[in-house]
Amino acid sequence: MEKTRIMPDGHWTWPIVTPFSQGWRLSGDYDLIFVGGQISVDENFEVIGPDDIEIQTRVVFENIRSVLREAGADMRDIVKLNTFYHHDGEGEALVEFWKKMTRVRLEFLEDPGPAGTAIRTFLGREGLVLEAEAIAAVPRAASGTQS
Repeated sequence: MEKTRIMPDGHWTWPIVTPFSQGWRLSGDYDLIFVGGQISVDENFEVIGPDDIEIQTRVVFENIRSVLREAGADMRDIVKLNTFYHHDGEGEALVEFWKKMTRVRLEFLEDPGPAGTAIRTFLGREGLVLEAEAIAAVPRAASGTQS
């Protein structure tokens, strides 16, 4: 099994030195691509769309798409999606938040969609309301890589 780090040029990076990666590609019969948690920040680590779930969902999913493309995959290759979100509201306010997030996510995901998990939490930067990570699987012949 071959392991390749994915770090797209011009992609955001952490404001402190870390060993973290934007993604990993594991090559075997299937190439498995692990996309690390993507957030809505620019290249200077400034939040894009503070507290706006629709803007942040779009940016997060564009970031996931960017990492996947760098590895020779696309959004339909995602088999697992983990979403971490921050919202203080309850009841109808929470339902509306979810509807907005889901409407944007469906612009990126085809039917049938990936297995998914959503966790309500606090995210580490003021104004962030969404972080998502993904795992994609691409058959070796489709990914263009050789054994």
